[in-house]
This record gives sequence, structure tokens and C-alpha cells, in this order.
Amino acid sequence: MFERTMARRPKEKRADFVEKDNVIIHGVDISGHWNRMHSPREITSYDLSHLEQVTAVPGAESMGWCYQCAKCIGVCPVDNVGNYGPRKLFRLLQTGYDLINSPELWECTTCANCLRVCPKQVDMIKIMPALRAKAVMDGTAPNELQDMFKNASEYGNPMGESPRKRFRWTKDLPEDVAVKDLSKTPEEVDVLWFVGDYYAFHARGNDAAKAMARVFNRLGVNFGTLGNEEWTDGDSQRLAGEPGLFEMMAEHNIEQFSKQTFGKIVTSGPHALNALKNEYPRLGGQYNVEHYTQFLNHHLADLKKLLKNPFPHKVTFHDPCYLGRHNGEYDAPRALLGAVPGLKLNEMYRCKEQGYCCGGGGGGMWLDGFMADHVNMRLSENRVREAVSTGAEVLAVCCPYEVSRFEDAVKSSGNEGKLRVMDIIEILDQSMGG
Repeated sequence: MFERTMARRPKEKRADFVEKDNVIIHGVDISGHWNRMHSPREITSYDLSHLEQVTAVPGAESMGWCYQCAKCIGVCPVDNVGNYGPRKLFRLLQTGYDLINSPELWECTTCANCLRVCPKQVDMIKIMPALRAKAVMDGTAPNELQDMFKNASEYGNPMGESPRKRFRWTKDLPEDVAVKDLSKTPEEVDVLWFVGDYYAFHARGNDAAKAMARVFNRLGVNFGTLGNEEWTDGDSQRLAGEPGLFEMMAEHNIEQFSKQTFGKIVTSGPHALNALKNEYPRLGGQYNVEHYTQFLNHHLADLKKLLKNPFPHKVTFHDPCYLGRHNGEYDAPRALLGAVPGLKLNEMYRCKEQGYCCGGGGGGMWLDGFMADHVNMRLSENRVREAVSTGAEVLAVCCPYEVSRFEDAVKSSGNEGKLRVMDIIEILDQSMGG
């Protein structure tokens, strides 16, 4: 046997530790006043007056149901570029924060991603419009929104364009591409096309509107429009806190619809789809409504016969929140893109149910200046960077807001020349030879 002898190390003298009031090491604040491991940090006194004020507003009751699991934070697009989310708003309200008179009231885009994961069904799509309506009544809405409300009230569109110009985009179409103005010459049609503000007034929207007219004509669709008698659908005004203005817009459109005979309404945009399908019925407007991608998907067999020209590009697709999460349509846009010869679809990581928001919903289309003070990057810029990372040459969209939003974001994010933004209807039209 061998006897193992272990040398003992001399006992080291323990150093004394001193808590200092102000210590920053490598840029990290480890000052004693907050870095006490065993000192209680929880808030023990609450001011619930503002939380009770919020939950007392009809439509905003569910804000009080939050139990702070924080599932919403990871999926909130605004938190992705800033500091936001229902759980954080609830916590602020618990500590006496006045949400109704704060900038945070206007940052939510009502994208519905938080509602998708919330186990308590805290519904920001109802909460935010309800609280914003109170703020609008109190005169505290951002100036950009107040300008938009005024334009919609005076001109029937949020852009402040003369209503006499609404049908002007059709002037450059050749004679063989007919677009009926049913407000002047009513006749029975299969499809009443609700063109929308951006297709009618914005230059890039005009491109998509003309493409839609060519596609409808080639397919032999019997369609017409309300011409200059169409007003904005009102969905953005409602979500931004002007339910009265929404009802005025809706009642006008419902009156115009009642003068026509048609089978279904086809909308250019998801917001018009949401308004006409889900909000107009409570005002007496009950219609068969489809987004244009849904309508064309029903005619896919005939459409494929017309898609002759290859579109040899890598394409990625952005799911609009109000077509996808709000109205459950993810397949129709992809079916149309899949029918285009030569097109290769590269999906973004955040897609379908988990799709990222462009920032235009909930009135956000008119709040870019306001949002710039509260986020470190525009939501549209964040999305463009993700699109570029897929290797795509084209970012395909099917919401009239998104062409202009993303084209601006391509430039401001330093990706000009790397990514084109096209409405799906433009891609179809190009493949048909338009």
C-alpha cells in the first residue's frame, strides 16, 4: 500500500466586500443601490386609478384581464423596434400611468399578433380604438391623424384629393380595357370592384389599378365601379379613434351600393375587405365580399391559361395583417404567385400566422412622423431587411398601402437597387403581357 499524502494549500484570507453607491464596470452599472441580491424589489403599492379608467371604457374591458405572462411581447412588431406590448402597457397602468393621454396610445398597429398568442384574450383590436375615440373627443390625437380625419370628412378620402379625380386613373387605359362607371350608367354586373383610395389617387397605386383592369378584362369578368361616388372604406378612421367618421363613410358607400345590382364586391385592399365584410353589416350593408386575391384564386384554372410570359425572379411575399390574421387568408396570394411561370417563392421567417406588420394598420399609415420619435426603426424598414435576407429580388404585396410604404423603406434602409416592390396584380399582369 502506498500512503498518499496531500499537501494542503494555505488558507487564503477572504477579501472584504464593500458596497459602493456608484460603480460602472465596462459600461455596466453595478451600483449598490440597485444590485442588492436579497433586498425586495417588487412594487407593493399600486395606483390603479388609470387602469380602472381604461377598463371602464366600453370595448376596453379586456385590458384588465392581463396576468402578465408576456407572450405578447415577443410577437409585438412595435416592441421589435422599440419598447411596447400589451403586458408592458398593463404594467404601466398598474403603476399609475395615464395611457389615454400618452404617446403609447397611438403606437399600436392593431396587427392582432398579440391576440393570437394571448391566453386571456386581451383584445387590443377593441381596446385601442375605444381608448383612441375618447382621446379624439378630448382633442389629444396627433396632428397627423387630425389632418387625415379632416381630409376624409371633407373629401371622402384621407389624402385630401378632390373626389372628382377618383376615376381619373382610367383615362390612360386603351379602349379595349373597359372600366365601367356604374354611378353614371348603372347596369347589372357580376363584380362591383371597390377600387380604394391608394389605387385611385397614388401614382404607384394607379399602376396596380390599371393592372387589375387589364387582368379582369382578359379574364372576361363582368365588372364595374362606383366611379367618383366611391368614398374611403373608413376602416383606418375607425381604428384610429373616429367611429363617427367611419359610420359616415360607410353609410355613404352603403347608399351607393344600394343603387347597383351585382353579385359580389371585390376589394383591392385588405382594410376595405375587413370593413365591408365585418363592420358594414351592423350598419345594414350585408354583402358577399372578397379580396382580389381570393376572387382570382377562384378563377385560377382560367388565369393559368393566360400566364404566358415567365417571371424569372426570386420573390418573397409579405402577408398583410388584415388579410391574414384578421380574415384568415394565407393561401390565395401564394396560389397566385405559384401559378406564375418562372417565379420562385422564398418565404420570410416571419410569415403567415406569424407575419410581421408593415406599420400601416390602425391609422399607422398616417403616423410615420409621430412613430419616428418612439421607435428606433420603422416597421417597414425592419421588414425590408428581412425580405432582402431571403435573397429575393422582388417583394410581393397585395395591400395598396404597402407598395409605397415598402418602396420608401427600401430607400431609407439602404437597399435601393437590391429589391423591387410589386403588387401581386402587377406580376400577374406582366406575365399576361401587360
